[in-house]
Amino acid sequence: MYYYQFNIGDYASHTQRLSLLEDLAYRRLLDEYYLHERPFNGSLTSVARQIGMRDHEAEVKFVLELFFKLTKDGWANARADKEIAHFRGKIEQASKAGKASAERRLSGRSTDVQPTNNQQPITNNHKPIKNTVAPPVGVTESVWQDWLSLRKTKKAAVTQTAIDGIAREASKAGVSLQVALETCCARGWTGFKADWLKDKGEQKSFAEKDYDFKRARWEAMTGRTPGQEMKPFLELEDDTTN
Repeated sequence: MYYYQFNIGDYASHTQRLSLLEDLAYRRLLDEYYLHERPFNGSLTSVARQIGMRDHEAEVKFVLELFFKLTKDGWANARADKEIAHFRGKIEQASKAGKASAERRLSGRSTDVQPTNNQQPITNNHKPIKNTVAPPVGVTESVWQDWLSLRKTKKAAVTQTAIDGIAREASKAGVSLQVALETCCARGWTGFKADWLKDKGEQKSFAEKDYDFKRARWEAMTGRTPGQEMKPFLELEDDTTN
């Protein structure tokens, strides 16, 4: 997942007793968990390195034991697993809806065609009609078929020009073509624009999201809009990650 909902009030109520380093570790663990959609199955040292906090294993260990549960698959977070399952369910639902719609259209067309005396039997000399656009490199067959069904449902032609355009916009948004097509299937989009993600704040880099989080924490702790007085707070945070 390249984006997920973040409730600042709910987060603050559960983390108000954490130190700054523990808070930072928890935030980074959540980002990494949602990004890869799986539990942390490495050693404590490996997990600390994965989130850029190898010199603060004690804080990472404390947060893992407090907010995560060690299972046979690794350190798991029940709340995150629920959100990930919901996200995957939406994609699967959109995929099934697209396939069902395509099947209905094909079924309707087959019953509308009436044979005539002028029709000739099909022989082995007839070449089957093939899709002229091959699945792009890096896109799974299931996602490709789902997107093709969606395009057919919306009566949108599948051309190499359309694929190239989506690939360009995906690059602008900082995501892969696979992710762009998954997003199209989940939201019913036949096309894709980088601005469609940017407008929803879903294109921010890790540094931008980290700054937004620090700003929100500052406002929650001080009740003031941050200005120059926030600079020492940011420098302290930056020192902990170096």
